Amino acid sequence: MSKRLRSSVLALLAVASLAASVSCGPPPDAGVLRVWTEDFEIRLLPDVVPPRALERITYTVTVLDKETREPVVNGEGRIFATNADRKTVWNGLTYGPEAGTYRTTIMFVTAGDWAMGIQFRRDSTSALQRSEDWRQTVRNELAPSAEAQIRVPTTDPVKTPPPAPTLDSTNKTP
Repeated sequence: MSKRLRSSVLALLAVASLAASVSCGPPPDAGVLRVWTEDFEIRLLPDVVPPRALERITYTVTVLDKETREPVVNGEGRIFATNADRKTVWNGLTYGPEAGTYRTTIMFVTAGDWAMGIQFRRDSTSALQRSEDWRQTVRNELAPSAEAQIRVPTTDPVKTPPPAPTLDSTNKTP
C-alpha cells in the first residue's frame, strides 16, 4: 500500500471516528417537553422519565417570552394532572435560581395515563395562560426493598436492673 493511500485511509478513519463519537449520546435537550401559550414558550424537564407512582417527581420549568425569546423572571404558575379515575394532583412553581427557571414537584398517586397541563402568567396583574394538555404515562410504584422494611422485635428486650449497693468496711450505714 502506498504511503499516500495509507494516509488517506487513516484520515478517513479518523473523520469517521470523530463523526461517530459526536453523534453518540442524547441530544442536549433530550427529555425536554415543549408547550406553548399565547405569549410563552415553556420547557419542562422531569428528573425521572418515565415517572413512577408514589414518587416525588421534580420538574424544572423554563419560561421564555415567545416574541423576544427572553427568560420570564418572577412569573407565577402551576402544573396539574388528572387521571381517568378523576384523581387530581397539582403544585405551584417556585422561581429560581437561574433566570426564567422554576421548579415544582408532583407525586402521582396511581399508575396509568395522566392528562397534564400548565398555567403561567408574567405577574399577578396578568391573566393565567394555559398550555395545551399533554399525556404522561406513569409506571407502577416500586415494591419496598427488604432493607427498607421495618423489623419489629418479636419480644421486648429485658432490661437488666442496676446492681444493688454493697456494704464494705468503710461504709458504716446499713
